[in-house]
Amino acid sequence: MPVPIIIDCDPGHDDALAIMLAAGDPAVDLLAVTTVAGNQTLEKTTLNALRVCTVAGITDVPVAAGCDRPLVQPLSVADDVHGASGLDGPMFPQPTVDVVPEHAVDLIHRVLAEHPGPVTLVPTAPLTNIALLLTRYPQDASRIREIVLMGGSTERGNRTPAAEFNILTDPEAADIVFRCGVPVTMCGLNVTHQALATPEVVARFEGLDTPLGRTCAELLTFFGSTYRALWGFPSPPLHDPVAVARVIDPELVRCVDAHVVVELHGRYTRGATVVDLHPSADRPANARAALTLETGPFWDRMVAAVAALGARTDRAGGSS
Repeated sequence: MPVPIIIDCDPGHDDALAIMLAAGDPAVDLLAVTTVAGNQTLEKTTLNALRVCTVAGITDVPVAAGCDRPLVQPLSVADDVHGASGLDGPMFPQPTVDVVPEHAVDLIHRVLAEHPGPVTLVPTAPLTNIALLLTRYPQDASRIREIVLMGGSTERGNRTPAAEFNILTDPEAADIVFRCGVPVTMCGLNVTHQALATPEVVARFEGLDTPLGRTCAELLTFFGSTYRALWGFPSPPLHDPVAVARVIDPELVRCVDAHVVVELHGRYTRGATVVDLHPSADRPANARAALTLETGPFWDRMVAAVAALGARTDRAGGSS
């Protein structure tokens, strides 16, 4: 049976492909897409989620907008990485899907309450919505199978030497999530940097010869340009789909038990994930930390999902 999931995201180029992977792979059942401020403002990340759902023909999944700022600190967006729109590169048509009239936290709560079994949450963004859900509806913890997130790192950060963007944007929310008692899997930079969208990968999307495949290639081309300019990467790492891939097939993303805490007060280390890969009685494991990615099978699943969505939208006449 497909694993039921909710994606909480801030599209963002890699979030866009994470949504497509979740909607196009038969191993998961995408129940909802929720948005939060992060890579760009909430207005822009929500519009981008609607754009992605439109071009990918994802019309039967509710989309809801959530928190427009972190719990404590001001919002700082990643326009240097994702552009002024948060999804620069392709030209998107006007969305033909719309948000539902619910706050994202309330939509997640309702989906959890109505679904017959536990649901996996896949946050690929700052964890503000998820922390608010666990605080406002603490009973929902028993309805969450696990939280598989993209964020943090077992090594260095990307927005500061110590901190990764999603965690740094709302460290207090991340602290709540890692301490909530629900099983948590952290897919951090140390593993997502293995998911490099090389020219050969981009060519595979172009080779699908569908509007959606070409859109993915354009997204990755823009994303690659900012990664080269900012960090000297020859190819951009596609962070967020790694978390979806872990749910699709745990063998794709190998993990170990770890003790993870979020630094809240360090002058130079705020937002860092402090990861002990050798938990002990003093520091018991409270999470799984992803370490290795099966890159070949990962890209096979990613391209196959886009191919399936592209074929579906072509048949429906939904692509432009």
